[in-house]
Amino acid sequence: MASISAKRLAKELKEIQTEGCPVGVNLLRADDFQTWLFSIEVMGESLYKGEVQTLQFRFDSNYPISSPAVQFLVRENEGIRAPIHPHVYSNGHICASILGTEWSPVLSVVAVCVTLQSMLASCKKKERPVDNDRYVLHAPENPKKTQFHYDDDTV
Repeated sequence: MASISAKRLAKELKEIQTEGCPVGVNLLRADDFQTWLFSIEVMGESLYKGEVQTLQFRFDSNYPISSPAVQFLVRENEGIRAPIHPHVYSNGHICASILGTEWSPVLSVVAVCVTLQSMLASCKKKERPVDNDRYVLHAPENPKKTQFHYDDDTV
């Protein structure tokens, strides 16, 4: 019998394949029910115009009850870096309440992509979080193992 997580992800994948993704969001890889990759691009005028970012989603067996581990893909040796944003660390970890305390099982992978697309679109100044260097030095590999403090609950 398939797990609840696999059933939910199969349903989301089927919806993506039949209905497509919103403008600026593209599924790059969904080979299994453990790791998916999406590209996101902010549409319209923004500080990130013309930039395409890659999001990695990692799912555990408790999805959608628990949030996926979501981060921007970083491969320094290939020149792939996380966007410079006050809520995005240089290792790709994202400090956004929707991925932590504000997670809800009604949210979908595509909804998370759109939320992060909107987060980038509304950015007024490209800068790293103030504690970027300290955080990256001590950060766990999995961003879900970080207990972020959310000062701004709008993301």
